[in-house]
Amino acid sequence: MSSIKKINHVAVVVEDMDKALSFWRDALGMDMHELRDVPAEKSQVAFLPLDGSELELVMPTSADSGIAKYLAKRGPGMHHICLEVDDILGMLEQLRSKDVRLINAEPRTGSDGRKYAFIHPESTSGVLVELYEL
Repeated sequence: MSSIKKINHVAVVVEDMDKALSFWRDALGMDMHELRDVPAEKSQVAFLPLDGSELELVMPTSADSGIAKYLAKRGPGMHHICLEVDDILGMLEQLRSKDVRLINAEPRTGSDGRKYAFIHPESTSGVLVELYEL
């Protein structure tokens, strides 16, 4: 049986990266590991590591991106929580067997080689959940 290892990251959607960083980095004193453009998702992501986890600030770079649509519908704030799993295929099968609604029936592979899939908020009490296998 597949299991969850830890919270990998929490993602926050922002309208203005500089404004968001003025709070998270400058006011709170969190280090920013990297600021990365993610063309495949039409977004920019700031990575702020924490002990064994990470905060990701996500800003759309195009009005037609999924993040931009989310921002227009729900406004800035928490986007998703990412859970690291030891076997993403096994976890997806386990969730399907319990009638959990998945956004991604099969894992996708990111530019960094990580496998990921999203679970629909309808099945999670309103929280978008991402699964990661490193």
